[in-house]
Amino acid sequence: MGDMKVTETHPRILVVGPSWVGDMVMAQSLFLRLKQRYPDSRISVLAPAWTLPLLACMPEVAQGMAMPLGHGQFGFAKRRRLGLELRGSFDWAIVLPNSWKSALTPFFAQIPRRTGHLGELRWGLLNDARRLDKTLLPRTVQRFVALGLEKDAALPPDCPPPRLFVADQQVAAALAKFGLAGPAKVLALCPGAEYGPAKRWPSDHFAVLARAKLAAGWQVWLFGSDKDQAAAEAIVQAAPGCINFAARTCLAEAVALLSLADAVVSNDSGLMHVAAALDKPLVALYGSSDPGFTPPLSDKARIVRLGLDCSPCFKRACPYGHTHCLTQIEPARVLTELDYLLKR
Repeated sequence: MGDMKVTETHPRILVVGPSWVGDMVMAQSLFLRLKQRYPDSRISVLAPAWTLPLLACMPEVAQGMAMPLGHGQFGFAKRRRLGLELRGSFDWAIVLPNSWKSALTPFFAQIPRRTGHLGELRWGLLNDARRLDKTLLPRTVQRFVALGLEKDAALPPDCPPPRLFVADQQVAAALAKFGLAGPAKVLALCPGAEYGPAKRWPSDHFAVLARAKLAAGWQVWLFGSDKDQAAAEAIVQAAPGCINFAARTCLAEAVALLSLADAVVSNDSGLMHVAAALDKPLVALYGSSDPGFTPPLSDKARIVRLGLDCSPCFKRACPYGHTHCLTQIEPARVLTELDYLLKR
């Protein structure tokens, strides 16, 4: 069963998507690759409801389907019920998360081919289980795209970069909501990182960038979730004149407003991947994480990291309590990278 191939020229494909914003952006590379292989395919994505605005910016996705469970919920009965409802609707399922529970719905849906990495010992749930070679596939995006190819395909795969498309009316609605005109120049700052403080460049460093661009006549917009309010407010206090959208926008509005930015500076976060997929000049700041694993997928991105002996540690908080991998990245260096990108 594991060697079965998709023979239809227009397969109905269900992708069980990831839960993180950045991972969902990277999953678009898989959708693009599937459309290259099967131009007449219909791709549906089953994922948390809050990711649906991202899927709406991906023309390759015919349908975004909200998973009726919160993050971390097991919900065996609901997954089974949903699978029963989906019987007969799909020819192929691709399961991107590695958890056992994420493979349940395609199994109960009796989708003929169910592909995914072996993960949490998912023999039986998947009939096209792949053993992940992390050396051959070091990047998350490569791991996603490889699942859309046959087992014997050459690896690492070609990974088309994500490209989000924002409708004009979506942009207009976001501008109208916040009473904004289309400004001449905007620097977007993304000071948050959902994973933890070991991925967050200091607010006072962001404020240095903000003051420099405000003095040059730019607008500076701050983005983030409700968890990033304190960091954003600290930047506003240190750099009066910034417009703070942290916790004031839904994801769709944040994407629409980011599409207007002339440049972006971001921690390694979901919004960093959004900015890269919007093809924005981007300075990406890395501390505890590894740009070799989850880099911004854009030729307009510049990665800044110190590469200390203790990094990447992949910890949520610095084990040594100092986070030197980020605090010692000087704002002047980031401004230099910004200037380089803008001159390009």
